[in-house]
Amino acid sequence: MEIKIGVQHTPREISLESGQSAKEVETAVAEALSGDSKLLSLTDENGRKILVPADRIAYVEIGQPAVRRVGFGAL
Repeated sequence: MEIKIGVQHTPREISLESGQSAKEVETAVAEALSGDSKLLSLTDENGRKILVPADRIAYVEIGQPAVRRVGFGAL
């Protein structure tokens, strides 16, 4: 699952590939924004944990799982 997180006052967004489902990511974001947690915590495919302060989140974009391409053709 491709996830992009916009952070306030930062020109670049955080982009990661996660093994979590869209529902799990949505639940984590909702908990962070509702005040239940002060941090948004997500784990990428390599097991690295990404922590973003909830009060600095500008937006979260949840995409489809990335398709791995094989070969040298230009498509």
